[in-house]
Amino acid sequence: MRPLSRHRKSHKAAIPLRKQRNHAGAGPGRLSTLRVFASVRDRRRGFLIAGAAAFPCALGRTGIRTDKREGDGGTPRTDLPLRRVFYRADRLQRPRTLLPLRKIGPRDAWCDDQQDRRYNRLIDRPPGEAEERLQRADHLYDVIVELGWNDRPVRRGRGSAIFWHLARLGFTPTAGCVAVKGHVFAKVLPRLARHCVIRVR
Repeated sequence: MRPLSRHRKSHKAAIPLRKQRNHAGAGPGRLSTLRVFASVRDRRRGFLIAGAAAFPCALGRTGIRTDKREGDGGTPRTDLPLRRVFYRADRLQRPRTLLPLRKIGPRDAWCDDQQDRRYNRLIDRPPGEAEERLQRADHLYDVIVELGWNDRPVRRGRGSAIFWHLARLGFTPTAGCVAVKGHVFAKVLPRLARHCVIRVR
């Protein structure tokens, strides 16, 4: 792709984005807890509650589960700490957030092989190889918040790659993640405390 000249405006999407200084702690008005619950009409959809605001979200294809296992399509029913934010710097400006940030690279992947000692970890993989690729042709992973499921410690078969990411058109089900529209990240990420959890019920 031809680089932009210095006189042309950038066309990166605005999922938020003035730079801000990172201060530890919650701070006044910052959110330390988000809540997610399923719709009574469709367990594959639900709502994410951030303060007084409610946003539609997509959930796993089998809904919210207490006995989460690898490949079952369930969103785990638990408190999920927000670990860090990954984003596509080639598509978006830098998100405003107190959470740790990482640009998604072409070799970034997430290990979903239960027999691998790196199971449920960020790994380095050449483009085209298997595993859960973070750099995708679609926009689902333009912004990803890594959620703390089965990571401290990691247990084989208890599920991997549970993220908070962008939703498909029509909020079709995920493989177990929580998914929202892009404007939700723009509104919510700047309001989050450094130590925040999503409470899935």
